[in-house]
Amino acid sequence: MKSSLDQAALERLFLTARTYNRFDSQPVDDATLQNLHDLLKWGPTAVNCLPGRFVFVRSPAAKKRLLPCLSPGNVAKVEKAPVTVIVAHDSQFYEFLPNLWTAYDAKSVYEADPAGAAEAAFRNSSLQGAYLILAARSLGLDCGPMSGFDQAKVDQEFFPDGRWKSNFLINLGYGEEGGYYPRGPRLDFKDTSLIL
Repeated sequence: MKSSLDQAALERLFLTARTYNRFDSQPVDDATLQNLHDLLKWGPTAVNCLPGRFVFVRSPAAKKRLLPCLSPGNVAKVEKAPVTVIVAHDSQFYEFLPNLWTAYDAKSVYEADPAGAAEAAFRNSSLQGAYLILAARSLGLDCGPMSGFDQAKVDQEFFPDGRWKSNFLINLGYGEEGGYYPRGPRLDFKDTSLIL
């Protein structure tokens, strides 16, 4: 039987982890971003479809392109964050399935069902974005996931060929002390769950 993570790991990943709105000026280097990807890619997705695509917006020029796509309340957050990740999905993710899933021909299943493929891409890229948050926290990074952007503008600016579609954004970096709102309450098990 596998053992549970120790308390320190649970604290870092869940119990004391926060959504940061302010980050210090310490940069996030290429090696850390590569390590982040090398962790998140192992999270499970349906038929190992891996539709998530990740654009690490870090340079001033790339930030300048992203800022006009944001809701006003997110502009300062993105300006200050060392990296903003556009979590997206590849609408033609199934092209990779012959190498990623060999149990049966899943590629033809998704090719024949565009609505099902779109749903699978969105659902599984959302999962991969959550894995990114946990991987980042495990590497000592802090995260600030966000909606609050114009999806059509982001897609036009960063994915003009239409193949990739944005899902949500995550600011990454090293959070400033107190760079978050007071923690909100959570719903109890009895309010959210059933054991049948």
